Amino acid sequence: MNTFAELGISKAYIKGLKELNIITPTEIQTAVIPKLLATKTDLIGLAQTGTGKTAAFGLPILNSINPTKEEVQGLIIAPTRELVQQIKKQLFKFTKYVEEKIFVEGVYGGERIERQIKNLKRPTHIVVATPGRLLDLIEREAVDISKVKTLILDEADEMLSMGFKEDLNKILAYNTSKRHTWLFSATMPEEIKRIVRTYMSDKAIRIAVNQNGLVNKNIYHHFINTTVKNKNKVIARLLNKRDGERGIIFCRTKAGTKQLAAQLKADGFAVGALEGDMKQKERDKVMRAFKNKSVRVLISTDVSARGIDVQNLSFVLHHQLPQTLDYYTHRSGRTARGGKTGQSIALIVSGEMQKVMEIQKALGIKFREMAM
Repeated sequence: MNTFAELGISKAYIKGLKELNIITPTEIQTAVIPKLLATKTDLIGLAQTGTGKTAAFGLPILNSINPTKEEVQGLIIAPTRELVQQIKKQLFKFTKYVEEKIFVEGVYGGERIERQIKNLKRPTHIVVATPGRLLDLIEREAVDISKVKTLILDEADEMLSMGFKEDLNKILAYNTSKRHTWLFSATMPEEIKRIVRTYMSDKAIRIAVNQNGLVNKNIYHHFINTTVKNKNKVIARLLNKRDGERGIIFCRTKAGTKQLAAQLKADGFAVGALEGDMKQKERDKVMRAFKNKSVRVLISTDVSARGIDVQNLSFVLHHQLPQTLDYYTHRSGRTARGGKTGQSIALIVSGEMQKVMEIQKALGIKFREMAM
């Protein structure tokens, strides 16, 4: 087993990591950190969420900053406000014991832009941003990314599926020649390959972690045979059995999410709903309640669950199987993070067994039937 010291991380950073209880490097950290510290390079990292990516790119980007230069030298782009806030917070904690201060600023939609413009007037070395808000700030000349040496795309496939393709292309077209690009993605759809071909060096280092198991191997996959009519009863029974455990229930539609949440609340369960029509304020309120555990189970659509990273979720429940394989990977990847185990449970009705077989084969996983 490697240590962070062996990967080339300095004592001050290791002290900060220790406080976060990050002691042993994960597979992606072991593969990526030494390469990014040793060479100026473009990099493509194929890795699921929850594998320790933030430290894998965060430590090398912090290491590349010259704190005496008051200019934006690093840019990290992520799909959601939650993920931006989380990356910013982690980078801040990594640098707790580092002598020369490195300043990180987070910018995202759903908050007044004037406040962010004011914050960016302070010395800033790294900007963590969602694509839309970053572009807005660039166009208002509130942020200068012409001196950026390292640009990181985190969860690149998520950003594309959320409709950020044009924004990303505009951002990537700025100062292409002067910087290195590190791209992290759980899957490699054609559109990501095009970004790689267009904006990255053909000498880019490629690292794939746990690719033979596209899905985290600590997740146990189950299905429950039921009927459309009985689904809510089955869910209530499952939640009763798992009293005290935390999880996410995925629904395909906004209406389905609202309906199920209302039903479970009426049955006395501590649940919160996340769906597309919510104002940012309401969403933040639900997420706070989930993080401080006054809400035990989140009910969410696929899009609304983007960027959520909550530790210690013991299960993910699929009210219906998702439309695409990528969605199954993303959904189930919300559990079993940081080396823990978790369960992914799908409710299926007659005629859906074929879909279970397809998912098994494509992702190299094994479903077991769960009797209720």
